[in-house]
Amino acid sequence: MTTAFATPHENDEGERSGSHACSDEQVFVPLENNYSSNDLDEEAAGSLPESGSGGFQMVEHSVNLASLLDKLKALHLHVLASEQWNASRLKLCHNNYVESAKNLIHYLALKCLDIEPLKDDLALISLLNLEMVNSSVLASLTTCIELLENLQLNSSRTGKDVSAGISTQGKLYHQKNGNFTINTMRTKACLNRELLLGPLQGSRCTHIMTTVGEEALESETLITDLIKAGTSIIRINCAHGSPESWSEIIRRVKRSSQMLEAPCRILMDLAGPKLRTDNLKPGPCVVKVSAKKNATGKVIFPAQVWLSHKGAGAPPPHLSPDAVLFIDDENFFTVVKVGDSLRFFDARGKKRMLKISRVFHVFSGTGFMAECTRTAYVSSGTELYIKRKKDRLPVGQVVDVPPRESSIRLRVGDLLIISRDSTCGEDNSYGHVSGAYRITCSSGYLFDAVKPGERIAFDDGKIWGVIKGTTSSEIVVSITHAGLRGTKLGSQKSINIPDSNIRFKGVTSKDLVDLEFVKSHADMVGVSFIRDTRDIIVLRQELEERKLQNLGIVLKIETKSGFEKLPLLLLEAMKSSNPLGVMIARGDLAVECGWERLADIQEEILSFCGAAHLPVIWATQVLESLVKSRVPTRAEITDVASGRKASCVMLNKGRHIVEAISTLDNILNSNSRQMKAEVKSLVPSSHLV
Repeated sequence: MTTAFATPHENDEGERSGSHACSDEQVFVPLENNYSSNDLDEEAAGSLPESGSGGFQMVEHSVNLASLLDKLKALHLHVLASEQWNASRLKLCHNNYVESAKNLIHYLALKCLDIEPLKDDLALISLLNLEMVNSSVLASLTTCIELLENLQLNSSRTGKDVSAGISTQGKLYHQKNGNFTINTMRTKACLNRELLLGPLQGSRCTHIMTTVGEEALESETLITDLIKAGTSIIRINCAHGSPESWSEIIRRVKRSSQMLEAPCRILMDLAGPKLRTDNLKPGPCVVKVSAKKNATGKVIFPAQVWLSHKGAGAPPPHLSPDAVLFIDDENFFTVVKVGDSLRFFDARGKKRMLKISRVFHVFSGTGFMAECTRTAYVSSGTELYIKRKKDRLPVGQVVDVPPRESSIRLRVGDLLIISRDSTCGEDNSYGHVSGAYRITCSSGYLFDAVKPGERIAFDDGKIWGVIKGTTSSEIVVSITHAGLRGTKLGSQKSINIPDSNIRFKGVTSKDLVDLEFVKSHADMVGVSFIRDTRDIIVLRQELEERKLQNLGIVLKIETKSGFEKLPLLLLEAMKSSNPLGVMIARGDLAVECGWERLADIQEEILSFCGAAHLPVIWATQVLESLVKSRVPTRAEITDVASGRKASCVMLNKGRHIVEAISTLDNILNSNSRQMKAEVKSLVPSSHLV
């Protein structure tokens, strides 16, 4: 992280003593990055009174308290100096964020030093953990110094007060800077969290954010169920859907929130300049219905098929049908009863049968659950009938079967051509003259920036390749990583080029159009693919032009550049009064920075945001297996437990989203009372404190 900062040289002294100006891409610290704790001794010796008569012998360890105290004093002065060196930058911060910005500068000053030996010395006397002081750096250092001074004063070996100077300075600093106390810093962090995310309800400790799309409109109860389960923030991705569908989702959220008396805020993510595959040619309008079979091919559980009129909507949330079929004739529901067998010819001309097993009365009518024991392909126009004695009684026709999502299956060694021309996407099949699959990407940034030999990733890193050649309109990619049986690549999947120095426009024209909708409908706006301070400046100008000083801003950190420049981005964003937060978008971030670095990166982001007293949203693939298949992995559960360190945890949409939210809520807000009660039985009650 120190690569984001610059240390001034001696020939810059004149400029520093004048205007104290600094560029937007630099945060000045007064010491070199390789400054060690041994160097702190030398600085302390020149600026502080001579120490007393030696060290203070501990019971188990011998620690030179005088030397340790000198190091801490030098570190204290270093932190204060960093604040002075960045005074011009701090003056630009809004009043709401001045103290937090100063604390962030203090933390950066701490991070720029090699203080491992100092950490070890402090650990020996169990006095201070420098890894945990990010939220209140100056107050923690001052308190530690005062405690060490008291130890020296109480020591029989101390012949004089060796710290009157720094002690007096510390007291004066406390009097002039009461805003830097530990409690004040904690209050500031809580206030910033509530301003952006809203107050926590009941005994909850962490907000839950849930992504919803147009599928939420298929069920009248889904939004209500999400809020009941624990959702306090609904996220809408502006990369998908339309203003009409967004409006209806928000209307339902507000209605359910008011009905349940449970506050629920709206976050709308601007699409940003993300590289994606264009839409592939739609597949056939057919749905596959197949029963579950054992290893010998015997049916062990029939396929569950929901049948209803189009106007009746989606099945109840507690049902999980394998397929949903809409029937055009409302008379169907007056003729059919439980136990009837509906016969039909599927898309291949095969005779198949659906047996009605249950009936449900939903909001707008009646629906049936039917069972199918043999694989069938049902398309729009399929006629259903009941065989009665010698006649067949038509009962309805299947309508509105959605087209199947198209994809291409890529294997290691395959060639893939990415084209600018959208007409090339009409045929996704293998067998062109080039002998390669084809997809399109309409973004010109991709074709202008890449070079042969650079890596390229698709769909959040599920597929990797190497660029073999480029022209102004095509890129040839050789696939180097995919599943053993190949991996599907579909429409609107992400494209990442981690090796390329690609330059995007931070806020796109689509973002500006969507911002007009966000202005009057959302509580927060998510800014995608932030790379440098210029993106923040453009966003601030657009918000000021629309007088949106109260709109919450969520900076989505999902690029390598965004991570490396995070402190600079935060300081730039703190120039406005808008409530501010950060989302760790781990999907693209892992691809851009490397999977093996992700754990350390997310901890770094949490630390920097903690120093800036800004809330963090923990996002991407949270309980993904549970959301999709109803069974979580062990790693997902521990990942959620780590997410407690954030202010909010985000879930993406999926088939079992309501159940996943309930599980997430239990994990985030569980306590250890039961465990403590069990432990008490191991200890005699007379010894319990």
